[in-house]
Formats: sequence, C-alpha cells, structure tokens
Amino acid sequence: MTKDSLYNLTLESFPYDEAKIMGKWVYKKLNFNPDTWEHAPRVVREKAKEYDLSLLKILWQGLSKDGTRKFLLGLKDKNSIEAVLIESENDKRLRSTLCISSQVGCAIGCTFCHTATQGLTRHLTTAEIVGQYLTVSSWMRENVDKDYQISNIVFMGQGEPLHNFENVKKACYLLTDPLGIALSKNKVTISTSGLVPKIKQWEELPDVNVAISLHAIRNNLRSELMPINKRYQVDGLLEALKTIPVKNSRRIMYEYLLIKDLNDTQEDIDGLIENLPKKESKINIIPFNEYPESKFKRPSDEHIEWFQRSLQAAGLTCTVRETKGDDILAACGQLKTQYEKLNLPNSN
Repeated sequence: MTKDSLYNLTLESFPYDEAKIMGKWVYKKLNFNPDTWEHAPRVVREKAKEYDLSLLKILWQGLSKDGTRKFLLGLKDKNSIEAVLIESENDKRLRSTLCISSQVGCAIGCTFCHTATQGLTRHLTTAEIVGQYLTVSSWMRENVDKDYQISNIVFMGQGEPLHNFENVKKACYLLTDPLGIALSKNKVTISTSGLVPKIKQWEELPDVNVAISLHAIRNNLRSELMPINKRYQVDGLLEALKTIPVKNSRRIMYEYLLIKDLNDTQEDIDGLIENLPKKESKINIIPFNEYPESKFKRPSDEHIEWFQRSLQAAGLTCTVRETKGDDILAACGQLKTQYEKLNLPNSN
C-alpha cells in the first residue's frame, strides 16, 4: 500500500502537540527519519511513519559562475521539474531565494517562454511543491553549510501557479506556518500570468506577495506574447488586482520581460505610465534571457537603462533584475530540455 506524503497535509491536520513536534523535526531540522527524533513521544514518531517522508530525486545540479544553483528534480512518475537557488546580498546580509515550479510544463503558451514549448503534463501535488524547498534545503545543509537557510520563495518556475490554485494555496500555508517552515509571508511571492478568476480568490491565500507577468501593456502585443490575454485583457486584469489588499507599504510587482524592438518603445513606456498606479506598483524589468532557437533578442544595456530611467522619471518605482545563471540554463524549462537531449555532467 502506497503511503501518502506528509507534505500533502497542512500541520492543522494534526493535534497541536503532534504538529509542533513533527514541524520541528521535519520542517525546521530537516530530519526525515522519525526513529532519530530525540525525546519525541513514540506515538508521534509512529504517526509520522504512517506517511511518506521521502524527498525529490536530484537528477542534476549545477553551480553558475555567479553563484546561482540550478536543480533538476525527478518525480516518482519519471517527470522532472526545475528549481533555482539565487543568492544575493541585501544590506550586507545574504538573501537566498528559491524559485520553484508549480506544474510539470505549462498550459499558458507564452511565446517567449521555453517551458511553453513543453506543454502542460500535469499539476504538481502540494508535496511536490513543498518538496522542492525541502530537497534543496537538505542538499545545501549537507553539502554547503549545515545551518543553511532559504529566506525567500518565489513561484516563478515552470507552470502557472494560479492554474494549480488549491495545491499552491496549501503549499503556501505550509511554507508560512509558524510550526512548520515558518517563512515570513512577505518572503513568499506568487507570480501569475493573469488568471483573473483566481486573482479574485486571492483572499483565500495567506498574505503573500503578488507578481504579475505583464510583459506588455498594449493588448494586441500582449495577446501575441501571452495568449491568455485574449481571454483576460489588460484592463480587466488591472481591475481584478484592485481586489487584492496591498498591506504594510507592499506593492504589486509587475514583471516586464524586455525584448528588443518589441515591447521596449516609447509607446510602451507611455502605456505603463498611464495605466499603472504609481504608489501601489513596482516594475521589475527582466532583460530577455536568450536561448537556442528563440526568435527574440535582448536589448542593449544602454536601451535597458533608458527604458528604466524613463519610467522612474514619471514617478514609477522600477528596477532591473540582474541576469543570473546564464551559463547553467537557469531560465524556466531550458535545463529540462537540454537534460533530455544530453547527458549533462554535474557542475559542483
């Protein structure tokens, strides 16, 4: 008989005392063998052993020259997903952000995204979503630093998180449960392409951050880049976002993939200035990460700077995301495709 994964259940599924002990050993100490839980009551250890506590299989991991690590993770049905660990310094403190996947493949079909070429295979279970955090955290503690802590989670890997709403919701509660992984809610970000009906259900989620994969403000261009815009156009998307309470000086992040000679014109700048509320918005410019067979190109550094400064001059908060992991195929879907073509060596 196959055991259900413990990571498919929120800790609220257990009595408080049991949840506290299991949360301490599994989610905080990353100890997945109940027989070694010192001083834990036998009844709790036996209860934990009723569930599957196994992690995902690391098929490949690589370290970029800039410190980014990418993991190709194997699932029990032989499918694979990707997770990327990005380190940066924030006020001289190390910030470690794990970018995780929510689906095997994706159904949205964005023309600039490598994952879109793979189509949608299935949703990830809650256990497979949380398992990315547990697997990468455990590997880092065993191989890099025994006290390693991932500080931020972003749902920006393969898949549309809101398309897998229920499992992503449950994963967010596990990630932020004080008895469990206990990440601060403002350290978890869900990125969506704009599934308006699910955006209107945002209040069902813990108070996590929202990021919108906008990429174009003109409806005709956004529909060309992102077929979902044919159903949920920009004006309806922006209206739906008004239902999300923006608390504690937080802002809605708009991700804007900057593509040469496509969405990087003065007309695009004017559209962003006209349509995005200045106080509640933060634009994150992402220079296009070119991959083999891609028809799109990255703008020059000078053009990227001009685009950013033009938005800032109009009062919009605007940053440029530093490109990470180019040498290890860190953009979504690139590694999986190459792994299936080639026998990639581990890069330690």
